[in-house]
Amino acid sequence: MTQLKKTEKPERQVHWPTLNTVIMVEETLKKMNESIISIAELKRKLPRQVNHITLMVILEYLERSNKIAVTLKGLTWIENNNLNLKRTIIQGMEL
Repeated sequence: MTQLKKTEKPERQVHWPTLNTVIMVEETLKKMNESIISIAELKRKLPRQVNHITLMVILEYLERSNKIAVTLKGLTWIENNNLNLKRTIIQGMEL
C-alpha cells in the first residue's frame, strides 16, 4: 500500500480576537495623540501584548466598519459620532 504525500501548504492559523481585545485596540486608537500611527507604534502603546495576526484581524474589521483609515504612512481613527454632523449629512442636498 502506497502512502500519498500531501503537497498542500499548511494554512496559517488565525487567532480570533476576543471582544475585550477589540475594545482595547479601539480605545487605544481613539485616545492617541498622533494623527497617524504605525502598526509597530500601536503595538507599543497597547496595554497588553496582542498577537500580530490577531491585531491584523482587528484592524481589518475596523477598516471595514469605517472606523479607521489605513494608508502607506500608517493608520488613523476616522469614526465620527457627532449627531449634528450625521443629521446634516442626511438632510443635506447633494451637489
